[in-house]
Amino acid sequence: MSLSLVLACFWFVIANILAMTPSKDSHWRSAYLLIAVGIPIVGFVTAQHGPWLGLLVLAGGCSVLRWPVVYFVRWLRRGAGRVKGPAE
Repeated sequence: MSLSLVLACFWFVIANILAMTPSKDSHWRSAYLLIAVGIPIVGFVTAQHGPWLGLLVLAGGCSVLRWPVVYFVRWLRRGAGRVKGPAE
């Protein structure tokens, strides 16, 4: 097993442990930390094993951090609705 996959598995274990601990801010501080650490790990997995395994790890990370992803998609949709074309 490669170092990138070991780091990804370790990230998933830490994410699940953090999800089980009580939090006053609904785990947002933990989510920011996991995102900051997870993005380079996904890039490392993609560099070592190719885009398909990288996408699989990314999908697993999105399933663990589903609420930040939901809020990000809502933010993108809200921003896309405000863009006015040249005819308007």
